Amino acid sequence: MITGRYARQERFAPIGQTGQRQLVTKHVVVIGAGALGSANAEMLVRAGIGKLTLVDRDYIELSNLQRQQLYTEDDARQNRTKAKAAQRRLKAINPVVEITGIVEEFSEENGEKIVQDADFVIDGTDNFQTRFVMNDVLAKHRKPWAYGGCLQSTAIALTIIPGKTPCLQCLIDHLPQEGKTCDTVGIISPAVQVTAAYQTTECLKYLTDNGTSPELVQVDIWGRSYSAINVSRLVDPICSSCSQSAIYPYLTKEKGLKTAMLCGRDTVQVRPGEKGSLSVSNLVKEIGNLTDKIRDNGEVLIFEIDDVRFVVFQDGRTLIHGVSDVNTAKQLYQRYIGA
Repeated sequence: MITGRYARQERFAPIGQTGQRQLVTKHVVVIGAGALGSANAEMLVRAGIGKLTLVDRDYIELSNLQRQQLYTEDDARQNRTKAKAAQRRLKAINPVVEITGIVEEFSEENGEKIVQDADFVIDGTDNFQTRFVMNDVLAKHRKPWAYGGCLQSTAIALTIIPGKTPCLQCLIDHLPQEGKTCDTVGIISPAVQVTAAYQTTECLKYLTDNGTSPELVQVDIWGRSYSAINVSRLVDPICSSCSQSAIYPYLTKEKGLKTAMLCGRDTVQVRPGEKGSLSVSNLVKEIGNLTDKIRDNGEVLIFEIDDVRFVVFQDGRTLIHGVSDVNTAKQLYQRYIGA
């Protein structure tokens, strides 16, 4: 008789006890610990994956709680980082799983190291810039992954197997990139759950040797519409990211300060040229002389000067809220934080 934590899953014939034993040996990396990342990570941990790594650059705000299921109001009040809060919550759900939360932006600098021993990767990001970095890293290292996107009431999911399916770059003309975001047009939680359900299912299928689907799936949960397009024939033979002549354009490393606009948030992210070049403890002393609106929770340093809010992470990466211009953000970073 099948008993224990995973009994119901083991009774599901395509997985069975053999598949469950396989899952315990696998490592999944989830990039992004927001709505999609939370949902995927929780399902995988409950399913008994052996090792889970969560990578996220952000911290928790009250507006996240409507759809990001791993977090609480206390997490938002304390502005905890998503990766570490998720790690703690997931460990409480299943202490047997090895769980690591990484408070970093997935980038051309750290991406290859993060996924080096991953068996499968899940996309929980909210922007195509990071996705295309992921796409290049995973194509280069032949790592399978599940792309996912959700907006308003629509869910989109696709499994990418390097060497077998088209990559994200191959499909660039077939994916929605109109510039809409959750901040501008909204989202309902069921759309997140449907997207994550497809992603996690494809992950479980792959890791238990049950194959994956070649279809790009789109579901409007509110309008009750569904479409599935077989994309197998859309492989680009001269793709810059996955062909024999690939140059991996998104893995080019830049020197100096790096900036990125965060979609719909009137926020610019600034990354220092080198990690470890900033001492947060010294910064606390310096900023304390300029403002009394300052708080250090051990994960992020938050302060306000002239109605601009700075959120400084331990690696020196900073979110500057209230600014929509990259050059202004650079100037503010150099003025108050450092070169």
